[in-house]
Amino acid sequence: MPDPTKPMRAPWGDVASKLTEITDTVLFDDIWQRPGLSPRDRSMITVASLISLYRVNELPFHLGKALENGVTRDEIVEMITHLAFYAGWPTAGTAVGIVRQMFAQADAAATPSA
Repeated sequence: MPDPTKPMRAPWGDVASKLTEITDTVLFDDIWQRPGLSPRDRSMITVASLISLYRVNELPFHLGKALENGVTRDEIVEMITHLAFYAGWPTAGTAVGIVRQMFAQADAAATPSA
């Protein structure tokens, strides 16, 4: 059973509690914490994989984590540009649309209301 004092990171905890538990404990608390790669490197690999595999549901969350882990906006755009040649133009175009929306939302949230 998931620890009720820890926030669940998987969005399906209300339906699939075991999948949430495994995601939180194995993926986020074990794999993401291993010392062999930095969180920044793991974010870049994850974002590149999600773009290449056209995983649009997971991409926004991991783009946010990538920014938190020190990947810059310019680096994200450069990854998309590079991947266009390896993963295809449609996946790159879709990723640009998602990134554009995320950047706009982040900018709007950072701008104080008058």
